[in-house]
Amino acid sequence: MPGRRCNDGVEHTPELSEVLAGVGPRLRRVRNERGVTLATLSGATGISTSTLSRLESGQRRPSLELLLPIARAHGIALDELVGAPPTGDPRVRAEPRRVNGMTVLPLTRQPGSLQAFKLVLSGEQRPPDLKTHEGYEWFYVLSGRLRVLLADHDLVLKAGEAAEFDTRLPHWFGSADGRPVELLSLFGPQGERMHVRARPTRR
Repeated sequence: MPGRRCNDGVEHTPELSEVLAGVGPRLRRVRNERGVTLATLSGATGISTSTLSRLESGQRRPSLELLLPIARAHGIALDELVGAPPTGDPRVRAEPRRVNGMTVLPLTRQPGSLQAFKLVLSGEQRPPDLKTHEGYEWFYVLSGRLRVLLADHDLVLKAGEAAEFDTRLPHWFGSADGRPVELLSLFGPQGERMHVRARPTRR
């Protein structure tokens, strides 16, 4: 049965719509079970209390950009946070998601620690919108040219290059030349550092 296309440009099947509808109540339950206030969670994720409240009430559509820092703050897997059904199979069944013009494929599903994703950027040019949140992040470019804005740095990474940074610093990434980019992304509170071989571009 075909899904319907929503305002976010993502085609939602009935099953996906059902999962999304249950995200808000689950976010509230997980937070209450841990005795965490909206203000505390806001401080840990960098997401405003009003946005968190709207997510829990269902007035704000959940996105990967919002759910990832919340899952990290609670120390649980993203699949557990959104209520994806367990398969009992050790293989990771990657379900591509379209988020803000890029395709996201989860490569891990274990709670806590590092979580890995393959990201495919369409090359669509958008104005940079720098974000901050708790955690640490690694990029490894598989193909294309990736532009990374990090605080006062303006970097361009090409295939085979990697970068790591504290996500509490304002950051943004996108295609450097309007062409598609493929990269691996690791999120976690800590981990072994990867060597940075990117060079800053001239403004």
